[in-house]
Amino acid sequence: MEKLSLIIVAILVLALAIVPLFRQQSPVRQQEGGFNGITIVYDNKALGGFKSSWGFAALVRFKNHTILFDTGGDGETLLSNMRKLGVDPKSIQYIFLSHIHGDHTGGLWAILRENPNVTVFLPNIFPDSFKGKVRSFGAKVVEIDEPEEILEDVYTTGVMFPVGEQALVLKTSKGLVVVTGCSHPGIVRIVERAENITGENAYLVVGGFHLFGAPEKEVRAIATSLKRLGVQKIMPCHCTGDKAEEIFAEEFGVNYVECGVGRTVSW
Repeated sequence: MEKLSLIIVAILVLALAIVPLFRQQSPVRQQEGGFNGITIVYDNKALGGFKSSWGFAALVRFKNHTILFDTGGDGETLLSNMRKLGVDPKSIQYIFLSHIHGDHTGGLWAILRENPNVTVFLPNIFPDSFKGKVRSFGAKVVEIDEPEEILEDVYTTGVMFPVGEQALVLKTSKGLVVVTGCSHPGIVRIVERAENITGENAYLVVGGFHLFGAPEKEVRAIATSLKRLGVQKIMPCHCTGDKAEEIFAEEFGVNYVECGVGRTVSW
């Protein structure tokens, strides 16, 4: 009887030792393999324990693809946030750059030093010197001009002006997921382009909307237009602006997702 009691105690001790190990695993790691979602890794806002800075980057996991959308403005900040989330830079397969501005491309070189075995999708209007530097790390460069399917059910809007910006479009079972960098061409126009390319309605829009300082009437009109296009959920980030974010939160209610480093939205 005493021997049985000792065995039971030993099993309990072992169980108590193992449970914390599971708790300590990053939510991002637990969701790998079949998980479809977007985790913010660089933004003006951040959850506790993460670093915030002006710029944007998001980790996209979809159909076994791991895509880093933009790279923020600073490599050290980006890598620090990724480490906190348990994201290994070597797990990234593709990097998608929306446009040339430094707050979206500045962290690229730090990522390429960690993992040069990636394919970088970038607008063809990027300077040759930039493309050459990417290739010098050993990474593959794919230049984007027109809308096209770049991976299974993954599209680019093609280069849109002004600025020369592309957005990422995922064709999901719930509808399109559209990821934007700064939306210089206009967020409504980008979503319209995504729907025209695929013939499907948008479900979720994530990223910078470039609306800081925009009047309330304009922001509410944009919210109405996005709803008309079928958008159900929205996660405005980066350059959207605090006031515009408040208005979108009112307009979309429970379907508004607050942005910030460390936050994940899934479907």
